[in-house]
Amino acid sequence: MARSSSAARDEALTRAADLLEQRAGAILEANATDLERAEGSGTDVTSLDRLRLDGNRVTAMASGLRSVAALSDPVGEVVDGWVRPNGLRVQRVRVPLGVIGIIYENRPNVTSDAAGLCLKSGNAVLLRGSSSATSSNHAIAAVLREGVEKAGLPADAVGLVEDTSRATAVAFMRLEGLIDCLIPRGGPTLLASVLEHATVPYVVDGAGNCHVYVDRAADLSMAESIVVNAKMQRPGVCNSAETLLVHRAVADAFLPRVAGALSGVTLVGDEATRAVLPAIRPATDEDFATEYLDLTLSVAVVDDLDGAMAHIARFSSGHSEAIVTGDLAAANRFTAEVDAAAVLVNASTRFIDGEELGLGAEIGISTQKLHARGPMGLRELTSIKYVVTGTGQVRS
Repeated sequence: MARSSSAARDEALTRAADLLEQRAGAILEANATDLERAEGSGTDVTSLDRLRLDGNRVTAMASGLRSVAALSDPVGEVVDGWVRPNGLRVQRVRVPLGVIGIIYENRPNVTSDAAGLCLKSGNAVLLRGSSSATSSNHAIAAVLREGVEKAGLPADAVGLVEDTSRATAVAFMRLEGLIDCLIPRGGPTLLASVLEHATVPYVVDGAGNCHVYVDRAADLSMAESIVVNAKMQRPGVCNSAETLLVHRAVADAFLPRVAGALSGVTLVGDEATRAVLPAIRPATDEDFATEYLDLTLSVAVVDDLDGAMAHIARFSSGHSEAIVTGDLAAANRFTAEVDAAAVLVNASTRFIDGEELGLGAEIGISTQKLHARGPMGLRELTSIKYVVTGTGQVRS
């Protein structure tokens, strides 16, 4: 895969996209089997939504592959270069990571999204999905492998681990010398297992305990729209808002307004919030530390920007944090001082997504600080190789 041409990899993606649409009926039939099994075992609504495919989601998977194919190929890109006084020409060039292992839960669209990005960046990919999506993942992986093979590349550039037992998952995390980088996509239990068992290098696709802070200088109409979108547009994903922070100066005006707009959302709040919204239940530290992934929102009133940033520093998972303000100085302090993979000014946290930011279908959102941070697109699936060219120089 590393020595394959960009044209061949792009052809593999477009052929796979065509096949996804042509085989949509079979994929949806396989997904229906997974859904029936999940519903029978009492799976919660949020997990069912992540598992469910429909015609639009299959079309989106195909569109994602075509979008990735249309992106610039990072492989071979010269990051920078210079000439030493002795005449040596030094370049840093992007190269594939190698074999990327993806271990993920529920969402069968990850099978397509992850494979597409890995293939485009010259990597092979080994996919290990969850037992809940076995039928769906098998159907999608078969289509991807066929598309790769039709483009003249090895079908085994896309591999699917069919054994979904916990023992196999642990063994997967320990394939030193076979997996060059492991990327987990799932909840706290999966991440804890990776931290405990993995012996291969990994990039953590972390939890999303995201905050929206409404500053005293906020446009309250804008703030209402952003909070509603950040919480309600798709609550079961990592970039949805889990906590609302409101400056004390605008709490009386904003809290009743936003509570009315958050129809169907369960609010829990600190003492100052409950003074304005007495019907909601008290929020504990555990509430403020929770990634709900459903229609629940913790709310706190803070005295100022420093109070908001202190709250975020205490409870944030380091994913995405937003401020709504018309004060440029406050916005600049927030973006400079909040320690997170992404910070936003006057925009919904839902935009922290590879496709929304122009990276193509992301492979995950890293909350780490080494190698990759934030949405991981093509460039984050490459490494750097030094290429040094001389004319016979030797070191004295």
